[in-house]
Amino acid sequence: MKKIATMQDISCVGKCSLTVALPVISAMCIETAVIPTAVLSTHTMFSGFTFHDLTGEIVPIMDHWQKEGFAFDALYTGYLGSFEQLNIAASLFARFGAASLKIVDPCMADNGKLYAGFTKEFAQAMKGLCAKADIICPNMTEASFLLDIPYQTEYDEVYVRDVLRQLTDLGAKKAVLTGISLAKGKLGAYAYDSETDTFLSYFNDEEAEHFHGTGDIWASTLCGGLVNGKSFAEAIAIACDFVKECIHVTLQEENHNTYGVNFEQAIPYLIQRLNG
Repeated sequence: MKKIATMQDISCVGKCSLTVALPVISAMCIETAVIPTAVLSTHTMFSGFTFHDLTGEIVPIMDHWQKEGFAFDALYTGYLGSFEQLNIAASLFARFGAASLKIVDPCMADNGKLYAGFTKEFAQAMKGLCAKADIICPNMTEASFLLDIPYQTEYDEVYVRDVLRQLTDLGAKKAVLTGISLAKGKLGAYAYDSETDTFLSYFNDEEAEHFHGTGDIWASTLCGGLVNGKSFAEAIAIACDFVKECIHVTLQEENHNTYGVNFEQAIPYLIQRLNG
């Protein structure tokens, strides 16, 4: 059975980070080992949430894994909340990544702004972790902070391709820009493989609403698809289609949650799509 280890926080209520990574990857028939970096009562869309940092537990977890001889087909990092956690994630790659696919989702910003608690210095430090990855999947805001370039709300395909080339220049073999739109009403992902010098893209009709946590669902699905032997293009398409389906089924429910998508109801679609 294939195995993925993922390092990110867990919100007890709120569909993001480990709350979606664990069930989504598991539904793709992959054993999922987790390194929780922090426990939150809810995700940060809510006010007054509790937060308990788990940084001190991470190295002992990795020590135990190494003692037991565990190995993983992929290592996947999501939201990391401190410089120390960035360094520990790099250590995770060094200790377990020799034969593993390494994916970094540099969760730190959206809509032109860094998330609360992050700084430009943190974004520059994130570049070091991205350099150690095989694949990175930032949104356009995160890419702008990684590259220290102005955030653009309007762009064309030439600009997107230039950003992707700059992202792989950081060190990763492949880069994917998520949440990209090159035509009104269309939303998707645009990717670049520096080893073959090829670009690919995949777009869907944009749904009427956007939701917290869909980026985490997308990255988790990409990781699971690749570990299941799908090509880079196939895994991107599955991730985009699954996120769209998650939003679609959510919008079908009257008085649906506003803090996350009903990804649970879309799991049968994901399994069918994966095996199709």
